[in-house]
Amino acid sequence: MRARVLASRSLPLAISLCLAVASPTTAQTAGVSNADPIPWARALEQDPAWYGSTEAVRIADNVLLHQSPNGGWDKNIDMAVILDDAARVELAARRSEWQTTIDNGATYEQVRYLARVYDATAHERFRDAALRGIEYLLEAQYDNGGWPQFFPLRNGYWSRITFNDNAMINVMRLLDDVAAGQAPFSFVAQDVRARASTAVEKGVDMILRAQIVVDGVLTGWCAQHDEVDLSPAQGRTYEHPSISGSEGVGVVRYLMSIENPSPEVIRAIQSAVAWYDAVRIPGIRVDVRRDETLPGGTDRVVVEDPNAPSMWARFYEIGTNRPIFSGRDGIIKYSLAEIEHERRVGYSWLGHYAAELLSVDYPAWQARWAPDENVLAER
Repeated sequence: MRARVLASRSLPLAISLCLAVASPTTAQTAGVSNADPIPWARALEQDPAWYGSTEAVRIADNVLLHQSPNGGWDKNIDMAVILDDAARVELAARRSEWQTTIDNGATYEQVRYLARVYDATAHERFRDAALRGIEYLLEAQYDNGGWPQFFPLRNGYWSRITFNDNAMINVMRLLDDVAAGQAPFSFVAQDVRARASTAVEKGVDMILRAQIVVDGVLTGWCAQHDEVDLSPAQGRTYEHPSISGSEGVGVVRYLMSIENPSPEVIRAIQSAVAWYDAVRIPGIRVDVRRDETLPGGTDRVVVEDPNAPSMWARFYEIGTNRPIFSGRDGIIKYSLAEIEHERRVGYSWLGHYAAELLSVDYPAWQARWAPDENVLAER
């Protein structure tokens, strides 16, 4: 059963902002400067002392300006740009129109940033905004434990349970920290921590139930799963129901982070690792080649190379484990060269996605939690 299809529902606004707020779309074009020494992409990479600085507070106030009334944030917004008065006024006029999402780092990154600045400054406006963001994430969860890409829900693939780009996994990692009251989330009340813990438990249960079974054998996960029956689901036209060679790595790593894993979690990890080991692609590399006859002047070409480290495909056909590729026409192909140039160079189709998982992460986890059950050693 779907959790909450609420096109207009929003969380109560706990505090009023002292500054005018505005639309993230227009803020990037109206009276801004890109002269900031710390770009938003690196805002969570600073030394702890920096979060008490004037610059950190300025950016945090920008984050408040971009927060939707429902507590979430839109994606692909540079929160670090300098906004002039005209930009603030324009933002304020359209604030209620914003879409809110967990895609491309949205919402969970803003919550983490605000928590760090509050921890360093004790400015309550940052604490309150972070709490509204946490409430948004708790409200957005489906009853079955998954998270959609957008909430309130939108028709289409945006309502699918989304592992793509580690969206759901990063939400769960945040809620793990909230549940534990781990710094900088010690300000979160015990009842909210308890709700976060329950949300994570539901998320883990959903992950275990969604793991794809082929001929009675557990494999991996799709980048998106149906929000009702948890089956592998279509994303964009070129993202077919399949087993993910990329997003599933984040799922496995999350399961590996669980202390005292249950037998079900251990089985899920070992089955996924065995599948990744079985579908590795040896003897190829992907070259970027100059070709002035093509848009952008480059192409991506798969080259045979017996000395190349193993690669994995972004998508594997369910039942055959054949790597699949697709253009915007949605037609499945079985080689990178067969799809149009724009998708060939504009998307990650092959990579060393699971290399460190198999060579470093799994052996360390296995030695700790399942020393007598090394699925890689058995192959």
